[in-house]
Amino acid sequence: MAEIVGIRFKTTGKIYHFDPAGVELMKGDPVVVNTARGEELGRVVIAPRQVPDEEIKEPLKPVTRKAGEKDLNMECELMAKKAETLAECSKLVARFGLPMKPISVEYSFDGSRATIFFCAEERIDFRELVRDLARKLKMRIELRQIGPRDETKLVGGYGCCGRLLCCASFLTEFNPVSIKMAKEQNLPLNPMKISGVCGRLLCCLVYEQELYHEMKKRLPRVGQRVTTASGDGRVMSTNPLKETVTVELENKATSELPLGEIKFEESKPARGGKPEKREPKR
Repeated sequence: MAEIVGIRFKTTGKIYHFDPAGVELMKGDPVVVNTARGEELGRVVIAPRQVPDEEIKEPLKPVTRKAGEKDLNMECELMAKKAETLAECSKLVARFGLPMKPISVEYSFDGSRATIFFCAEERIDFRELVRDLARKLKMRIELRQIGPRDETKLVGGYGCCGRLLCCASFLTEFNPVSIKMAKEQNLPLNPMKISGVCGRLLCCLVYEQELYHEMKKRLPRVGQRVTTASGDGRVMSTNPLKETVTVELENKATSELPLGEIKFEESKPARGGKPEKREPKR
């Protein structure tokens, strides 16, 4: 068994595992660790615990120390400098007439390097901007272009549900979202209603997709012929959450019926394919 501790460097960032190295830690404790980028300050999000050795894929780096007052003061100083650095970068961007928008700044823990995130519709030649910024701020400067979803994650805000954006509050990574998900969930294909603040499809479409997919396996296809107590008809639409089927009867009347009140043939598999398994009707 190996002992690990989970540490996060950003509010909604990825969790990295480290070796507690004998340091007594609790969830929420600030710690200083060595990473590929040098020393960094993070927070414990998973208290030290034992895991099987086979779950450790790479050698764990040890926790250097629990952050002290000096470390926390350094963090506050760097946070205070971010607005100043971002403002200086925006001035130079305007001076050079570059089609880019600075979004956020991240400092290395020792304050020797600043990474500036920006948005742009195309690739930008920012070499002259980097030289002037490095000379002005007297530190190493890196510029990193990001997309609309990452921009929204950094800036934050509220969604159409009235809650804090998922990406800015708890999502640690973006999952692929497709228009097919909106179709399977019977949502209106109006971009204004299924797009988030970032202008991309809502991340929350992923949350219930698996449930909708499983429930739709039990329902007939739209256009399929079915039999009801009132006669034969054709499926107009289905409601997976209510487990109901809207049927147009031969007399052109429509009726929404529970799944248990209709009969239909199982879908035939495509040539060379396997029959689709369906759960028994209730």
